[in-house]
Amino acid sequence: MNNVPEIVSEKPTEFKEITRDEVVQAIKTCYDPEIPVDIWELGLIYELNVVMNNIYVRMTLTSPACPAAQSLPADVEQKLKSISGAKDVSVEVVWDPPYESSMMSDEARLELGFS
Repeated sequence: MNNVPEIVSEKPTEFKEITRDEVVQAIKTCYDPEIPVDIWELGLIYELNVVMNNIYVRMTLTSPACPAAQSLPADVEQKLKSISGAKDVSVEVVWDPPYESSMMSDEARLELGFS
């Protein structure tokens, strides 16, 4: 009698690559607490890269004195880490170029009453 244990190999899980749209949808759930428009539509996201489920975001805030300077980037990072399959998530806050209201989407301009 052969007492060699049976080895059960699990089927390798299929790799599901995170899409840019999934990342954008997660970012659109983040709001500056003082402005009723998500940060994507505000134009606070300067760069977004998704490579092999590693996510890099370069963003700014409405001003260096923004009260959400600590909480908003952390909120973005937490939302991105919650995407199924996300590996390394990096959120970098930059001040150049400086934020201007012209960076808002048309949707944000309408919401905030800009013409």
